[in-house]
Amino acid sequence: MTESRSGDPVSERSGLLLDAFDPQHFRENSETALAKLEKHLSDISIRGLELIEPAKLSQAAKALMTTEHQSVAAFDEERLAGIIDLYIRTGIQVHSPGYMGRQFSGVVPLAGVIDFVSAMVNQPASFYEAGQLPNVVERIMADELNRFIGWDPERFTMVTTSGGSLANLTALLAARNEKLPGYWSQGGSAVRGQPRPAIAVGADVHYSVARAAGVLGIGDAQLVRLPLNRQGQISPSEVRATLAAAERQNLKVFCMVASAGSTSLGAFDPIDELADVAREQDIWLHIDGAHGASLLVSDTLREKLRGIDRADSLTWDAHKMMFVPGPCTMLFYRNKETALSAFRQKASYVFDEEQDVYTAFDSGGKNFECTKRPMIMTLWALWAIYGRALFAEKIEYLCQLTQEAHDAVRADPDFETLHRPEANILCFRYHPADLMKRTGKRLDKKDVHRLQLAIRNRVKFEGNFFISKVNVEGVAALRVVMMNHQITGEHFRMLLSEIRRTGQDLLSSEEGTEKA
Repeated sequence: MTESRSGDPVSERSGLLLDAFDPQHFRENSETALAKLEKHLSDISIRGLELIEPAKLSQAAKALMTTEHQSVAAFDEERLAGIIDLYIRTGIQVHSPGYMGRQFSGVVPLAGVIDFVSAMVNQPASFYEAGQLPNVVERIMADELNRFIGWDPERFTMVTTSGGSLANLTALLAARNEKLPGYWSQGGSAVRGQPRPAIAVGADVHYSVARAAGVLGIGDAQLVRLPLNRQGQISPSEVRATLAAAERQNLKVFCMVASAGSTSLGAFDPIDELADVAREQDIWLHIDGAHGASLLVSDTLREKLRGIDRADSLTWDAHKMMFVPGPCTMLFYRNKETALSAFRQKASYVFDEEQDVYTAFDSGGKNFECTKRPMIMTLWALWAIYGRALFAEKIEYLCQLTQEAHDAVRADPDFETLHRPEANILCFRYHPADLMKRTGKRLDKKDVHRLQLAIRNRVKFEGNFFISKVNVEGVAALRVVMMNHQITGEHFRMLLSEIRRTGQDLLSSEEGTEKA
């Protein structure tokens, strides 16, 4: 038997259990983490990904685990330091100028501090009584950001969700239940004998939308693919004909999904023109603005989302271009009544039968999650302290930098540009103009495809830069996403030099193999 710190005997609790929750230890542990994170943030060297074989990483992780299993292990400061070091070292270096690969970003440090606080106070945010400030702040940020969307302040609503995929699913669910009454309670039998329900999407729509169609019981075969133009945007001149063709195949499109910053090319679909079609044919218009909706906060870039006020719903990821920890996604509805149509359930243990001034702020009835992190707190804190200009200035710089990168690629005969970037995503290929003269070989599409993949993989393994790849018209392309304001045009030119050297090495080694 041990004694608690107040002197009363306890039989179930050990001193080590109490130590694990000790506020002084919390402070000491936090200081250890903060010192290491400060060093990490101060390192702006060019570095990519240190890719470790999974078996070796697993072995390193296991070596940091206590071997004590019968009682609470004593705290080991060296073990904690090792865990933090391994965590930092093996992650994508999002704060480095060598990171140009994905759509998530390094966070504004203050947002990390607020996320740290959220983890400790641990307030689930779907219900007001559990998370009072997060629910109030969600309304505040909804009003702040709706100033750039332009919906009726009295009629719109917003709810946070854990990621753009869940937001897209929720919006499509609301659209289905709004346009196909009875589907929620009766399933497919509600539309038996009628045309099959379908969703119209851009040909390169994010895979989460296709997944959502499967989850909703719509099915991939009932996705109507809308043709794209050379810039990767939905071609408005072909939409009506495509919808008419779908109707002849006994499909009834109830929802159209447009992109504001597509994943592959960062393309912005012509929302205004698509809204005309949606209104004509009584189709719900959802905008997947997970990446590009943040351009709304910029006076110089907002025009790319012209017509957004005519959409029915909008997905907006703050953990992409608002630079906060993920996930932090906002789902906006033009009409707040439709938000309630996504889920239609009764659960006495969470939902109150009669609303009051407090429960009116609950968001549990509008989102899939019951226990939901107070993700809006990080965004609100930055907005409250720094204001809109923090986001606008960084976004505008990143888009300007991407234009500069495009011009550099276009001016170099060893590279091929594939599009003019609309935001901060650029796709291109290494394809030397004098390849035939130097090697006596012309690359076909399969060769070009394999070369881009090989370049990307070698660049990744060498660990100086981290870039991604994507297929454009069936052929692989190198893809950069500018998310770090520490990157300059010089850094990008260094990347091009590394790609060129890597491509030349690969072509030379291939030529040598063929001669042998």
